[in-house]
Amino acid sequence: MTMAVYGKVKRARNTRPVALLGIGTAAANRVLQSTAARLTEPLCCDTEQQRQFLQRIFTGSGIHTRSSVLLAEDDPEFSHVQAFYRPRAGPNDFGPTTSQRMALYAQHAPPLVLTAARRALDASEVVPRAITHLIPVTCTGFFAPGLDSFLIDQMQLRPDIGRMQLGFMGCHGAFNALSMARQITLADPSARVLVCCVELCTLHLAYGFDPQKVVANALFADGAAAAVIGTPAGDTAPLLLQDASSLLVPNSLDAMTWRIGDHGFAMTLSPRIPDLVRQHVPGWVEAFLERNQLSVSDIAHYAIHPGGPKVLTACADALGLSHDLLVHSRQVLHDYGNMSSATILFVIESLLATGVSGPTLALGFGPGLMAEGLLLGE
Repeated sequence: MTMAVYGKVKRARNTRPVALLGIGTAAANRVLQSTAARLTEPLCCDTEQQRQFLQRIFTGSGIHTRSSVLLAEDDPEFSHVQAFYRPRAGPNDFGPTTSQRMALYAQHAPPLVLTAARRALDASEVVPRAITHLIPVTCTGFFAPGLDSFLIDQMQLRPDIGRMQLGFMGCHGAFNALSMARQITLADPSARVLVCCVELCTLHLAYGFDPQKVVANALFADGAAAAVIGTPAGDTAPLLLQDASSLLVPNSLDAMTWRIGDHGFAMTLSPRIPDLVRQHVPGWVEAFLERNQLSVSDIAHYAIHPGGPKVLTACADALGLSHDLLVHSRQVLHDYGNMSSATILFVIESLLATGVSGPTLALGFGPGLMAEGLLLGE
């Protein structure tokens, strides 16, 4: 049996503040979850039992509406969706090829992330030429020249900007990018880092009946979010990035996977995930907070990536939290679905809109099973 060991060394707080200077979000057109279930059913189900299972999963997802770049405002019959995802013709029909899906990614991801990036700059009151580093984040598509080149060109960012792309890290990709942006700013207080997440999950709907893939089809949606990270100036009191922590959960490499196939990217989601969260998150979180001279009772707000309703419930159970503390996570899931890496910035933006006072803990989970944490505060 492998035992998890969590670092207990107390870390002195860095006296140099690093802050979230502004957040911008953008979602594609949205559809009712009940309609999404109706559109997905012909891709997955051959029997009445399978159809009933799909309906239960979609209904119990905690999602009311979700977004997709395949939706168009002037298309009430959803012909764009049905033209791309034609009903399954037989057991050997696995839907559009990866090449076809990537062509749509290259078409739709750039304008969506550009909208979020511009909104983040507006919110931060930072001009494009002041951005020193650019970190695009995505796990749902690839092309080159990529999102970095597109954003530099369209936003008139500095041509010599520092850039690095975080790819294929899944739902916690924004955590890794924000942690990297924090380290850049600690090394250079004059840095201004633009983190840009965009995910087009609905380009990877899976054909055929597989319970884990039906769950993935039910949860994931499209969206983009961006944040500007830097040293706060003047008398502003932005949300500070105080510390970050990661945990590879022992014996969990098969719990969540995300792999490139011939017909899109394929996800597996083990039903063990909530139990793994309950078992391993408490000790890790306690050690993370302890090194910052805090405990769970000191945390005023939580921003937990809404991977699904069972994951949110498992986090609340593991940490002994009132479910009211997860209202922002559940609301984002309800309104938008799980937009993979972009989602946590939607949750933080929602928190900021209602006012944040006191320490805030953000948590996310992705392939590994990997857990990521960010400690935020004033």
